[in-house]
Amino acid sequence: MTVRTSRLLQRNLSSSHHTRRAASVQTYYSHHHPTPSPFPPSQEAILAAALKRVPQYGFSERALSLGAKDVGYLDVSVQLFPRGVFDLINYHLVTSRLALKDTVQFSEDSKLGVGRKVKTLTMARLRANKDVIRHWQEALGVMSLLENIPASLQELGNLSDEIWYLAGDTAVDFSYYTKRASLSAVYASSELFMTTDTSSDFAMTEEFVERRLEAVQKVGGAIGGLSQYAGFWAGNGLNLARSWGMRI
Repeated sequence: MTVRTSRLLQRNLSSSHHTRRAASVQTYYSHHHPTPSPFPPSQEAILAAALKRVPQYGFSERALSLGAKDVGYLDVSVQLFPRGVFDLINYHLVTSRLALKDTVQFSEDSKLGVGRKVKTLTMARLRANKDVIRHWQEALGVMSLLENIPASLQELGNLSDEIWYLAGDTAVDFSYYTKRASLSAVYASSELFMTTDTSSDFAMTEEFVERRLEAVQKVGGAIGGLSQYAGFWAGNGLNLARSWGMRI
């Protein structure tokens, strides 16, 4: 790699925190920005290559280093990722979310209700973990570190919002908040359950998701105001934190 290329890489990667700040104030609905990628080109290339190494090496510095070498950069280039392995995990989270609109498409005359669409989209996103599921518990451990919790929760919220949006939910009443909070909790617990699922095509996880969504639907009908919502989210927040292995 030439000196010029190395300097270009450094400029691209060192600006990644500015890119993340800009992304945080932009809409994240997939159809609004199918291109370009939310990641700088050099970062995209390294992370995409590194993700292919995860099934063998896990979410690790080794996977990042090999990914850099796979696309022609020095392995020391990974030092330019400010959050280390979490940047690789976050890349998987973001790209899997953005892929949902292409992975699952409902016809205009589809007779599936919003609830069934939510389940379909949730399972599609969960199955996107299939190639890395053997290492997902370690990824959840990294996500639960104090410095990574805000970004992890933000991406989980983005995923929940994306799923409801793609399912065709247009409600703007108070249920907007409860539905997104509850789906976040359902998804997080289902993701953890999936790490121990040995059934064909994660059939047991699908049953788990269906049970949890049905339970949430029943609870949602009983939540009618701010005080009830605050109590509901407090309990869900604890369950979510425990799902990620936090000792609360």
